[in-house]
Amino acid sequence: MSGSSKAINFLAVSSSSSSHLCSTKMALAISDELLATFVPIVVYWIYSAFYMSFGSFDNYRLHSKKDEEEKNLVSKANVIKNVLFQQTIQSTLAIVLYRVIVNEGGGSSKSQPNSITVMAGQFIIAMFVLDTWQYFMHRYFHHKKFLYRHFHSHHHKLVVPYAFGAIYNHPLEVFVFDIIGGALSYSISGMSPRTSMYFFSFATIKSVDDHC
Repeated sequence: MSGSSKAINFLAVSSSSSSHLCSTKMALAISDELLATFVPIVVYWIYSAFYMSFGSFDNYRLHSKKDEEEKNLVSKANVIKNVLFQQTIQSTLAIVLYRVIVNEGGGSSKSQPNSITVMAGQFIIAMFVLDTWQYFMHRYFHHKKFLYRHFHSHHHKLVVPYAFGAIYNHPLEVFVFDIIGGALSYSISGMSPRTSMYFFSFATIKSVDDHC
């Protein structure tokens, strides 16, 4: 084999290897939309576990274990199953909504660089939108007896709340409170998927704190 033929073969092998490496990296890459969808879920369970680790110390409990056993109308196992189901709904719809909103021009491009000042402004706007939406929806579900009896009362079966029961709700509330509220705060604030990952992780921490 001539030297030129060897060189051509070497270049062909190198090109094939580089192409394979690039495709492997692309396959392993995780989009910002996926991070924004699943990182808050991971934060939810880690932060809840942190609070639950103090549950064995009576000095750190607001309610006794006896109150927990007697007053709660749902078991821990059922709460966990419900929350996992809610998070499955949330993550599925979130992925779809991210695609729809970004494709229609809502929110910022994931490649758009944002300064700290811009991100802070987006956080403030998103917090205002999400808190306002959830506040009035929460009041409405309490005010309307039908909505409270058939939907919101599920959340209040946890008289002595668990940290991981922060989003223990009826599926309708997941859609009304979290999916719609999250979509509004994301699209109105104009934040990127990467920024929304930080925002929704922060909102998750606040939600767990509110139920401890």
